[in-house]
Amino acid sequence: MLLNLHVKNMALIQELEVDFRKGLNILTGETGAGKSIIIGSVNVALGLKSFKEFAREDADYALAELVFSVEQENQKKQILDMDIPIEDDQVIISRKLMNGRSITKVNGETVPVSVVKELAEILIDIHGQHEHQSLLNKKNHLQILDEFAKEELAKYKDKGAALYRNYTKIKHQLSDTRMDEAQKAKEMDFLQFEVDEIEEAGLKIGEDEELEAQFRKLSNGKKIIEYITEIHDLCGNDSMSGAAENLGRSLRNLSLVTEYDKELEGLYNQLADVESLLSDFNRELSAYMGSISFDGEDFAKIEDRLDFINHLKSKCGNSIKAILAYKDEKEKRLSELRDYDAYMERLNGEFEACKAELDKNAAKMSAIRKSYGKKLAKTIREALVDLNFLEVQFEIAVDQTGQADANGYDEVCFMISTNPGESVKPLGSVASGGELSRIMLAIKTVLADKDATETLIFDEIDVGISGRTAQKVSEKLAVIARNHQVICITHLAQIASMSDSHYVIEKKIVKNNTITSIRELSEDESIHEIARILGGAKITETVMESAKEMKELALCTKKY
Repeated sequence: MLLNLHVKNMALIQELEVDFRKGLNILTGETGAGKSIIIGSVNVALGLKSFKEFAREDADYALAELVFSVEQENQKKQILDMDIPIEDDQVIISRKLMNGRSITKVNGETVPVSVVKELAEILIDIHGQHEHQSLLNKKNHLQILDEFAKEELAKYKDKGAALYRNYTKIKHQLSDTRMDEAQKAKEMDFLQFEVDEIEEAGLKIGEDEELEAQFRKLSNGKKIIEYITEIHDLCGNDSMSGAAENLGRSLRNLSLVTEYDKELEGLYNQLADVESLLSDFNRELSAYMGSISFDGEDFAKIEDRLDFINHLKSKCGNSIKAILAYKDEKEKRLSELRDYDAYMERLNGEFEACKAELDKNAAKMSAIRKSYGKKLAKTIREALVDLNFLEVQFEIAVDQTGQADANGYDEVCFMISTNPGESVKPLGSVASGGELSRIMLAIKTVLADKDATETLIFDEIDVGISGRTAQKVSEKLAVIARNHQVICITHLAQIASMSDSHYVIEKKIVKNNTITSIRELSEDESIHEIARILGGAKITETVMESAKEMKELALCTKKY
């Protein structure tokens, strides 16, 4: 749910902050007050529009920020899958324009605009004139039907996606594998060369690590000898300054006085342990010094072997295990080419089997779509009748287009007739702009229980309607608002009266500057605003009574 909108320096807005609530949030105001700027700011925050047409040129920066409450577990999972942390069940989206550059953040972390757009699809659904026009695209008809049928259709869509990936893979293999004898011979020669090269190398797992350790030791042999010799002199007893010599002398001196004080026996024993440890160390160090030798021929062999292994790694993989796996892969390909005809026959068989399975899955998807298409058409028609399309006919045509892909082979088209005696025709060739907005509202009403998006914004939902139709539209918005947060900009009193929360957008002149503001109305202020919409310039007692009556009727309607 959208909790808060904060805007700074956008068009007529210097600074604006508004808290939205559950249910039906209605925004009204005079023409030109800045209602479009409010929705525009939301779109900017979600990365759906740029700052270009909104940011004030006289300001140092522009800001659009949204705070969402996320309580649905499926939404939380989707957001967490995007690696976006959720703090206190909230997601804060912020976009700021400064010095010609925009910075986008989610919960304080900078993200690309593409991430915010993806996040917007989870959190909010905005319906304006452009979204109504999307009904003219038949691809969107398929998406709407699939959303309605998703519970039964989902497993077949997932299966179709997997089958199509395999189908495409085999198709590419067939295309890449078709070759004449000369091409086949050339590839086989090169494959055999690669396999022989790796086989002749006689590689062993871990050999490279062992060789690298030997190489490091031999290449640093001189430095090792210098330091070890110095350590031997410092710790040994070959000179008066050696640690072993001094430790022995100290131990002898301590033994001479222990008979005078029993407490010294403990110190003597400790020092004796140290001498024993140092003696063991010096013996092992002497043995190590005796084993050190540098053979130039051995070093050259190790260096050459490492160079060869690294050469194979550069071609085949970054480890000996990867090189051997590469060899296995090339041997498999070589075996396929040696028995080329059988391989092509098998590949063609796999291709045809996958194609048949894809078509079979597409047929099941098509049957589900046709079944649910009838149910959806009936339900949408009933919703359209409720929206004052009294003689409407509505059908959903599901037709096969050709070869199946991941989404099946169906093309879906919404068919409508709004006048008695007329046959149904494709929606795009019949419906006007105002009718499209009502049809979209009917669809959203039908899908409301299936739609996981909690917040819906309707802009221009009242285009071209009035009277009884406007009343029906307001009732449908109230139905959706029972299970969703709805934010709606309207010019109609019938819709405004149905509000659970009512906001007015106002334009004022402050210090010779025109600014837009928004505030939530009390119950009495809401009635007065409805009266303004009804009565225009002059608000009479009769108009006020009408406004009160509309509000009371709306409250009664929402109870049922």
